[in-house]
Amino acid sequence: MKLRVENIFDKYIINLGACGIRCGFIPFGERRSESDSIRQREIDAGTSSTSSSYYYSTSFRVSFIHFSPLMLASFQHSKMLRAIRHKNILPAFSAFRAFSSSAKEMTVREALNSALDEEMSADPKVFLMGEEVGEYQGAYKITKGLLDKYGPERVLDTPITEAGFTGIGVGAAYYGLRPVVEFMTFNFSMQAIDHIINSAAKSNYMSAGQISVPIVFRGPNGAAAGVGAQHSQCYAAWYASCPGLKVLSPYSSEDARGLLKAAIRDPDPVVFLENELLYGESFPVSAEVLDSSFCLPIGKAKIEREGKDVTITAFSKMVGYALKAAEILAKEGISAEVINLRSIRPLDRSTINASVRKTNRLVTVEEGFPQHGVGAEICTSVIEESFGYLDAPVERIAGADVPMPYAANLERMAVPQVEDIVRAAKRACYRSVPLAATA
Repeated sequence: MKLRVENIFDKYIINLGACGIRCGFIPFGERRSESDSIRQREIDAGTSSTSSSYYYSTSFRVSFIHFSPLMLASFQHSKMLRAIRHKNILPAFSAFRAFSSSAKEMTVREALNSALDEEMSADPKVFLMGEEVGEYQGAYKITKGLLDKYGPERVLDTPITEAGFTGIGVGAAYYGLRPVVEFMTFNFSMQAIDHIINSAAKSNYMSAGQISVPIVFRGPNGAAAGVGAQHSQCYAAWYASCPGLKVLSPYSSEDARGLLKAAIRDPDPVVFLENELLYGESFPVSAEVLDSSFCLPIGKAKIEREGKDVTITAFSKMVGYALKAAEILAKEGISAEVINLRSIRPLDRSTINASVRKTNRLVTVEEGFPQHGVGAEICTSVIEESFGYLDAPVERIAGADVPMPYAANLERMAVPQVEDIVRAAKRACYRSVPLAATA
């Protein structure tokens, strides 16, 4: 029994019986409306942050392809991986993307694109794979220009089957390559979570250090705007709970560029959680950040704003909210220290605890669900290591404990807002009535 699938696999016939693949097909029809067409035009023009890839013409969707562990040997000798390993590798050009040292600002999208470009130029083992990363230039234009520069052997468009191309990526990493796997949204990574956790995260330990898995799983994470419950989840706590994975979540262009470079160079699997709404935001960058050798350390947080009265920890989009809250608090005489976590696993506990020992108060902020969240882990760390320094109960700000509503007004109520952080900081500083007193 044989199966021919679209895009990059047009050239490769996968023998189902030999490789142990299970697959299913779900046909679905035209779903475009006039608003969808407008959104498509915005995406084509680079003015929209929303992916067009949620909308497809009548076709067949590959529901899932499960790769058994026995497939590794098959893929090591497949035409696709042989092309990457041997003479068909396109030369890694030394010309980097044109960002001069005099540039003062860079969008997060440009930062991610330039990091991928430079790492692919520096190491021919690095290659990209995912849905629409090539011909379409990336659903969010993160991979724009890379197909033209490096060719289809290193920028691979895949079918809509996350389990399938994630399994191929992990197998390639077993063999010494450095895949960067893009998920159109991390909600779709649930289709591939078996490979991420069981195949990638655990292999180094289970092989007694004999197998390294240098792979990056990247894509937008958390709430966007109007995409409903199934496309709005934050996976920071999900993946950060798994030994063997490193989990990074950038906020600024400096974060995105430095952390993605670090992730690609790392010998272990890295989950790289971006935010769709940050892609188009511009941040100031220094000449050091623009240097091709620039790299940020994994496991180290950044103090974005120093303060003395209360510590606010946040990551990804919530860092911006925390900084806005700190500005409001400053007008009322409260000096807030804002910590950009950057790395969720490993977590920079020393920086967090040092800050709390100075300010004596803590507010944690995250988009994800409150139970078993990143904030809960930070609270536990502070209680264990710095309890005697606390002058007030820890305040924890998180998303509502419900699936994300679709209605815009309810959606806003389900995710933390700047005013929520301000109120929490005031409570910690005893500048407002406690919640218990108003209940």
